[in-house]
Amino acid sequence: MTTNFDEIAAEYKRAKQQPWRLHLEHFTLFKLLGDLQGKSVIDLACGEGFYTRFIKRRGAARVVGVDISQGMINLARREEESNSLGIDYLVQDVKQLKIDETFDVVVAAYLLNYAQTSDQLLEMCSAITRHLKPGCRFVTVNNNPQHSVDYFPSTRKYGFIKRAHGPLIDGTPVDYIFFLGDESLEITNYHLSVETHESAFKAAGFQHITWHKPELSADIVDDTERHYWSDFLEHPPVVFIECVK
Repeated sequence: MTTNFDEIAAEYKRAKQQPWRLHLEHFTLFKLLGDLQGKSVIDLACGEGFYTRFIKRRGAARVVGVDISQGMINLARREEESNSLGIDYLVQDVKQLKIDETFDVVVAAYLLNYAQTSDQLLEMCSAITRHLKPGCRFVTVNNNPQHSVDYFPSTRKYGFIKRAHGPLIDGTPVDYIFFLGDESLEITNYHLSVETHESAFKAAGFQHITWHKPELSADIVDDTERHYWSDFLEHPPVVFIECVK
């Protein structure tokens, strides 16, 4: 049931263009990241480099993107060849991540939700702390384990829904189904509870863990448009997590 990203790299790139990505995901993620000027940053599960490039443009001095999918990294490298920003892209499984350096910031957009068990999650978190300088931060956007299945259909108007393969217990597959014009794209994640996440964070060496709900971009000022996003904000399908080593 694991998603083969080599086969869907181009379609997943299109899914990154849905408006909620900009108005909620991008806005909240970069608000949490704050000032990146002069910092070294590693972007895990970077895909085709969508956020990796934004990180570099925000002033980060050293940026590395890592993804398990050769197809995704091929797209990222192709963009780097066309519009060079000085980003290094590597094909590695984060659970076995081995880079001979540590970073000021570790970023991951939708990495942890591919862990199928608590042991796999701990492997990911341990790899993150191994590559993070003491006192520095890991910031991620992740599937929200507290999102009730009752509200899974409510995100259809934003261009996607979720579908659970059974009750939401640790290890339950959860499909994200993105609607892209006349086509759809399915990506399989796995449910792990808040408690399982926090246990893994602490076991891996994180000292401070903060969960953040999505925020709507301050650029959205029209009342009607702000109301349009209310279902997403009241029952957020995704969540942001900030951890300090």
